[in-house]
Amino acid sequence: MKTVKIRNVTLGEGRTKICVPIVGVTSEEIIQQAEKIKRLPANLVEWRADWFDDVFDLDRVEDILKELRNVLENIPILFTFRTADEGGAKEIESSAYAKLNKTVAATGYADLVDVEVFSGDMVVKDIVDEAHRHGVKVVLSNHDFDKTPQKEEIVRRLCYMQELEADILKIAVMPKSPRDVLTLLAATEEMYRLHADRPLITMSMGGQGVLSRFGGEIFGSAVTFGSAGKVSAPGQIAAEEMEKILSVIHKGIL
Repeated sequence: MKTVKIRNVTLGEGRTKICVPIVGVTSEEIIQQAEKIKRLPANLVEWRADWFDDVFDLDRVEDILKELRNVLENIPILFTFRTADEGGAKEIESSAYAKLNKTVAATGYADLVDVEVFSGDMVVKDIVDEAHRHGVKVVLSNHDFDKTPQKEEIVRRLCYMQELEADILKIAVMPKSPRDVLTLLAATEEMYRLHADRPLITMSMGGQGVLSRFGGEIFGSAVTFGSAGKVSAPGQIAAEEMEKILSVIHKGIL
């Protein structure tokens, strides 16, 4: 398993890392949330730019990223525009989606970009190539808010992300029963043990799936998401609580 180092954070070894999302709709809210997150146990920060009112103004996006970098200092920044098809706040055309992510990668302020794997192979390849050209890591992702696919399908999707040269593989699914949570965990363990040669991130969303957010160090998921108040996906809990639970689990494993 290759690890991925972003600034002072290494994914794929040791404790599960905590990523805290920023979900402000104005520049003031975004920076205020960043100031708050800076005081939390956050290993990474995700800017969920689809919430931002002016996200289609690329100059404004770059300005915000610059401010975020100043505020967050050496904390890695993950830029994410989550599309409406995968639970995001806004619709976007594929050409605009590609241009947005490539522009962000070129600014030098973001350390990672999240790219939805089913955006189309050519779009994905275009963004991945441009991001890598600028030294930016790519999280290829898939979010299923309707169901939990079968274990074999979850593994297949993660392997597909790996084939498309993602640096980090991510899938989030919605459980309808406790058995669905077990399916996600079993798929994570199998992917980590048999197929993955780079870090992966998996989670079962909603209240039923909360257990999956704590078990990454055991099952093979490198990152979990904790909130700074306002959540970006169902089932997130406060970053401070997440830190306490992960610490207990880590000590138990040792």
